[in-house]
Amino acid sequence: MPTVSEPLLSVRHLVKHFPVRGGLFGREVATVHAVADVSFELARGETLGLVGESGCGKSTIGRCVLRLIEPTSGEVRFEGQNMDALDRESLRRLCRDMQIIFQDPYASLDPRMTVGAIIGEALIIHKLTRTPAEYRDRIVELLETVGLNADHLRRYPHEFSGGQRQRIGIARALAVSPKLIVCDEPVSALDVSIQAQVINLLEDLQRKYELAYIFIAHDLSVVEHISDRVAVMYLGRIVEIAPARELYTSPRHPYTAALLSAVPIPDPGLKRARIRLSGEVPNPIRPPSGCHFHPRCPKAFDRCRTEAPDFKPLGNAHWAACHLNDLPGGMP
Repeated sequence: MPTVSEPLLSVRHLVKHFPVRGGLFGREVATVHAVADVSFELARGETLGLVGESGCGKSTIGRCVLRLIEPTSGEVRFEGQNMDALDRESLRRLCRDMQIIFQDPYASLDPRMTVGAIIGEALIIHKLTRTPAEYRDRIVELLETVGLNADHLRRYPHEFSGGQRQRIGIARALAVSPKLIVCDEPVSALDVSIQAQVINLLEDLQRKYELAYIFIAHDLSVVEHISDRVAVMYLGRIVEIAPARELYTSPRHPYTAALLSAVPIPDPGLKRARIRLSGEVPNPIRPPSGCHFHPRCPKAFDRCRTEAPDFKPLGNAHWAACHLNDLPGGMP
């Protein structure tokens, strides 16, 4: 994997399986291979974009990193500490440095709580303020940081628009002064004009607080804009990871090339050849042999059907898992 000096986050060989239960006694009848041997690193202040089709395991990775769900195997280190080796109290303190912004601004806020209570809950749990005045001042500061007014703290989530609710979610994540935020498709439920405002806000906050982001999204244009590096996932695996500009201009995996070919170009005078993939995404309960992408890959050959490709460095911090890169001249 790419070596980043003193990474904030290091993920090694992460695996997550979900049991499928059925029958009269609810026995395990199958296993969903949601994440399969994923490794990456994240530097302080860096944004790693995580892209891929629905169900490929992007959100599962984010939740495993935050310990919202337990991984099946693998290692997650934050600031050098192995999270598996920590006791419950130590893990709780460490998780204060890692927060999440959820996809749905309507479902992620408790409708029975005021905005002030939603943002201030973490301040109480982690005992970050000493007096009621300091507590209120901190909430007001957070509201103003995300572009909302001080008088909003007494209002309820249903009184706000989608973009405002997402700003409340961002303020909640910032309350404990984290070092890493997992942005789980934070703009996919918003109008395009509001998306731009939220993305700009996230970039401003990153510069101000030196935040690191794992930015999960479907929209490749958004990911290109905000990310330093981009990782492309397919059926539970990272198939390519590279600096954003490098990946968008020189993809080294057929799946990445197919995704990029579907991105609209704003200039009507420019045309890009569309790569159309055949078939459907395979069932993660029964993933294909060899390279998981070979049933849909227009460039697959015999080796792809029997042998899983290694994740290899290709230079310029560019990594990919594709047998085509072993051929003379690399991927055509």
